Amino acid sequence: MSGPLEHIVIVGAGAAGLMAARELARAGRRVTILEARERCGGRIHPLPAAQFGYPADGGAEFVHGEAPVTRALLREAGLSLQAIGGTQWSFDGASLSREDRHDPHEAKLQAALRDLKDDLAVADFLRRHFAGADYARLRHSIERMVEGYDAADPARASTLALREEWMDGGHSPQARINGGYGALIDCLAAECRARGVAIRLGCAVSAIEEEGGAVVVRCASGDGLACDRAILTVPLPLLRKIALPAHVGARLTAADDIGFGNVIKILLRFARSWWRDRQDDLADMIFLLSNEVIPVWWTRYPDQHPLLTGWFGGPRTAELSHLEPQGLIEAGLDSLAAIFKRSRDDIARDLVAAAATNWAHDPFARGAYSWATPRTREAQAILARADGLVLLSGEALYRGRDMGTVEAALASGLETARTILRS
Repeated sequence: MSGPLEHIVIVGAGAAGLMAARELARAGRRVTILEARERCGGRIHPLPAAQFGYPADGGAEFVHGEAPVTRALLREAGLSLQAIGGTQWSFDGASLSREDRHDPHEAKLQAALRDLKDDLAVADFLRRHFAGADYARLRHSIERMVEGYDAADPARASTLALREEWMDGGHSPQARINGGYGALIDCLAAECRARGVAIRLGCAVSAIEEEGGAVVVRCASGDGLACDRAILTVPLPLLRKIALPAHVGARLTAADDIGFGNVIKILLRFARSWWRDRQDDLADMIFLLSNEVIPVWWTRYPDQHPLLTGWFGGPRTAELSHLEPQGLIEAGLDSLAAIFKRSRDDIARDLVAAAATNWAHDPFARGAYSWATPRTREAQAILARADGLVLLSGEALYRGRDMGTVEAALASGLETARTILRS
């Protein structure tokens, strides 16, 4: 069936699902979204403004680089961005210092990256070009970035995919949405509903079946919903939790060639910005790196909210898999106590609100976001094939440079919808 009465069911009301739904509804398609959670947004998780003093992000927080789809949506919605500035600091186990991003081997690194033709894992790249004690600092810096920033495993992560991050001095510009990513999700969901999209929350999908040229999407409750096509936008680890038609299931082995990383995120709101009390000029500190249990922290600078966000990404997050949220909060306070040489009790006395999420423990995410291995592009092409009535979409299938971001999810959802409309 085709035309304006075609009914499309989308599994997942995250960024990709909502973006696909909006595009299809604008073109006159009948759309139903089935979402396992009791909220929209997926790995975008707004936290109460009353708790943190502003609409905090328990999941995705930053807008990375150019992000054209995200920025266009923000303009449509009348939302604005705040650029991220400030200084970066590090703690070496003894003292705090401004992060010196210059490495004496930077020129050799840039040359090795420019000359790289065939992809290989980051750990192999470092062994090939930067073995030996002289390069220990460079290796540590790169491995820390791959694990912490990309939530990836250096033993598997693609050097070519990460090359753009390392060329010409590091990361692309970052910004935050005023009002948080939740404001963007609210606008997308509102437009979807206004255009007739039915969004059914609390409906975890257990199976998708093809019967006689049509599709039936079954929820864990036993309910079945018939449609003409289905789009599956769930995070990568959940694809194998849903019973799929044989021809779709056969392609899922390709998913093993796409990395999927975990993140632990801790938000600590204090009565005051006590870290500014130090003699060091931390007034404009944005990021703080260390080798503590919770290794990365950032402030709200240039906002003045007295809040520190702790971040731990990559395979080593498994070391804290036994901790519940309160245990993670305590680990965060311990890490801050070590970095700032204050007692944990002293820091905790100023604590007003706290939240912690280990995204691996979230039953509808099982981790944070994807990253590329040397075989990922080929795997994405296999998984994203639109040769049946069940299509796959989401940030893990985005083939641009912003894989693992909200931009990737939005762009993938948009492309999947346009693929259906073209057919």
